[in-house]
Amino acid sequence: MISIALTGGIGSGKSTVGRLLSEHGAERIDADELAREAVEPGGAGLSQVVARFGEGVINADGSLDRAALARIVFDDAAARRDLNAIVHPEVGRLMAEQLARHVGTDAIVVLEIPLLVEGGGRERYPAAGVLVVDSPVELAVERLVRDRRMDEDDVRRRMAAQAPREARLRQADYIILNVGTLDELRLMVDRAWDWMVAMRDRVVE
Repeated sequence: MISIALTGGIGSGKSTVGRLLSEHGAERIDADELAREAVEPGGAGLSQVVARFGEGVINADGSLDRAALARIVFDDAAARRDLNAIVHPEVGRLMAEQLARHVGTDAIVVLEIPLLVEGGGRERYPAAGVLVVDSPVELAVERLVRDRRMDEDDVRRRMAAQAPREARLRQADYIILNVGTLDELRLMVDRAWDWMVAMRDRVVE
């Protein structure tokens, strides 16, 4: 088994690349899904969030009010750091559990980690390589406004809260520049998969 970290800024097409890699046979572990699991009702993660941010971030049914929490942390770097300090260790634990299921196999496991740089960089994750999906900022903004119907000002605020594009690229072992059509992206993912297979085969040997 090898694991590859997949990251990219909002609007880069990272999730599409993850889906295309799964079509090749990659096993996907999505850090965003694990982050949601980390703060489910009854868990230690949610209790810590409430202790830090108050009962106002809890819905009537006991679940996390993500919108309320986002309003608190979005423009407050210290609050984001506190939230990450709660969630990231639990995500790491859940990720390790899922990875353990593939030990001793020839699986290629893709760890989808949108905030890889913000979370401390590649050293924090058990990845043999880092694949970065990259797009120019203005193209990413255009996609999000057009395809997700997001407000442009909101998109730009979210981008400003993320690590700079250049910081992600410095972490990369392999880069997909997603500036064209879906068919062109498929071809680039095909080549990225070949890179992953070659890396896996070297490890097996």
